[in-house]
Amino acid sequence: MECLVLGAAAGGGFPQWNCGCPNCVRARSGDPAASPRTQASVAVCGDGARWLLVGASPDLRQQILANDALAPPPGSRLSPIAGVVLVSADVDGIAGLLVLREQHRFRLFAPASILQVLAANGIFASLDAALVERVEISPGIETDTGLGLALTLLAMPGKVPLYQEAERSAAQAATAPTFAARLRAGNRVCVVAPACADLTDTVVAQLSDAEVLFFDGTLFHDNEMIDSGLGWKTGRRMGHVSVSGPDGALARLADLRARKIFFHINNSNPMLLDDSDARRTVDAAGFTVAHDGLRVTL
Repeated sequence: MECLVLGAAAGGGFPQWNCGCPNCVRARSGDPAASPRTQASVAVCGDGARWLLVGASPDLRQQILANDALAPPPGSRLSPIAGVVLVSADVDGIAGLLVLREQHRFRLFAPASILQVLAANGIFASLDAALVERVEISPGIETDTGLGLALTLLAMPGKVPLYQEAERSAAQAATAPTFAARLRAGNRVCVVAPACADLTDTVVAQLSDAEVLFFDGTLFHDNEMIDSGLGWKTGRRMGHVSVSGPDGALARLADLRARKIFFHINNSNPMLLDDSDARRTVDAAGFTVAHDGLRVTL
């Protein structure tokens, strides 16, 4: 199994186009300790030829061009991208589907709730139904993708997409589920979990057999957006557990056997900086901060 990080940043990327926070200033200046990153997506290959994307980032075209493994063979229009699995209906996770509209055949895997979002928005009809098969996946049930990978959607505590919050009460908006993708090739397992609001015992147990875990690294501290003056929501209200703290990912995932890799990292997060105390803390705990192009072989 091959795992390839196409994008390691959260929504807006790093640097974010409209942000002048200290991290983004350093990235924009070309500081080698503040490497730019595109928006989160991971590609997985189980048969040495075909790739399944977890998430369709708005930066997908740029990411495909940056990775030779996703290039079509010379003289063809046959992309090795053979499938996409959607784990949330956030704009950051579905907008890249529109990049794949040029008469390319692939399978689109998603739970009913996300397929309903696509069906309700006519712009996604640009994906020719004769070429793009939409496959409904029931969470918790392993499904053969036909690509050398078995897929299971794992329910994660989360929230509804931002554009749906106005349609719901505050309580409903803040407690809707999102998903992680568990992918298995033979006895090799990776899990891709870009969003998780709470590392409950149930969630940790679901992650326990992964050899590689790509996990939500959005914020280092729960109040990070508030303290930095960039927003008014806590991390949990945004649907993301913090990296630090007694209930954070560093503490709650410490005993897992997996290689643990943070991705979906917000531009405000100090661990993006190679020379920060936060990065030193993450490194000392045995976790990895992902960068675009990071490749892991199982």
